[in-house]
Amino acid sequence: MVFLGFLLVAVAVLAGTGVVLGNAESADLVLFGQTVPGVSEQWQVFFAGAAVALLFCVGMMLTFTGAARRIRTRRDLRDLREEHEESLTALIAEKRRLERELAQTRQGSGPGRPGPAAARPAGETGPLPRWEPAGAAPGVRVAPKNPGASPFFGRKD
Repeated sequence: MVFLGFLLVAVAVLAGTGVVLGNAESADLVLFGQTVPGVSEQWQVFFAGAAVALLFCVGMMLTFTGAARRIRTRRDLRDLREEHEESLTALIAEKRRLERELAQTRQGSGPGRPGPAAARPAGETGPLPRWEPAGAAPGVRVAPKNPGASPFFGRKD
């Protein structure tokens, strides 16, 4: 692609040089009904046309570059918006799950957990009963699933 671009540039320069050298007669450049001062030879008219063509190409390049940037920005924003909505949906689902677990725990129907009503019967004073994991013997400490995560549970007392 780069080679093809250089080849086209070389052909354009050669053609422009041929036009300039081959046309030495006088000519007038008229723009919107007015003669442009300082342009009286054909090669000057050619260079004026080349300058206009260059401005056109630069303008088109800026237009397409800006449009591509805008499309890319819109696509990125749409992707971020979708990702945000997905994370909100996941957070809402997690919140509902935690609310259900909390409600079950408060009702005393949690797995092996006493609810607040069962924690202390009415009129009883003293320390609250200790929570014990389901299936564990009373007073036995249960290590976490990842023993390296806590030095407290890694001790052998």
